[in-house]
Amino acid sequence: MENGQWTILKKTFIAFILLSIIISCGRTVTPKPMAYYRIDFPEKKYQKYQGEYPFEFEYPVYTNIQIRKHGGDSCWFDIILPRYNGQIHITYRNINANRDALLEDSRSLAYKHTVKADAIHEMAYVNDTTKVYGILYDIKGNTASSVQFYITDSSAHFMRGALYFNVIPNKDSLAPVIEFFRKDILHLIETLHWKKK
Repeated sequence: MENGQWTILKKTFIAFILLSIIISCGRTVTPKPMAYYRIDFPEKKYQKYQGEYPFEFEYPVYTNIQIRKHGGDSCWFDIILPRYNGQIHITYRNINANRDALLEDSRSLAYKHTVKADAIHEMAYVNDTTKVYGILYDIKGNTASSVQFYITDSSAHFMRGALYFNVIPNKDSLAPVIEFFRKDILHLIETLHWKKK
């Protein structure tokens, strides 16, 4: 290479470096907030649960029911959320002069989360036609369970449920998943009816 070509190459390189410095100095760099993975949800579709127990309800087709224990006047089962590493624990009990104790247990289990909760909101549910009455607890914050509920007919049947995920609680990353399954819990409550004896 000739001396003149070297000079032109050096000048071009220096001009490129200076131009890069000038352009980059004009911008303010802002740190980006930490992002979470995008979560795709299935289309809402439901199927009817018609087991041996004295109730029926609709639950999502993208979940599974797993019976944990049953006997006498009680049963315990989970609605498994396989794709989301979670479950809705359900407990059913016959009421035998223990209605007030069951109601108080349900309330105290929801309010056990006040240590970590930012707030707990109660939403009453009343359906005189199907004799389904209850309360849905929305528990805000980094708590182990974000949605709990109980439903009863006030005389013979009592059901309690709690939504759990098998992860360290993080209200920001779990918020869309909690809201998605909260709607399914509301659907369960709205479609539940007690079987006639």
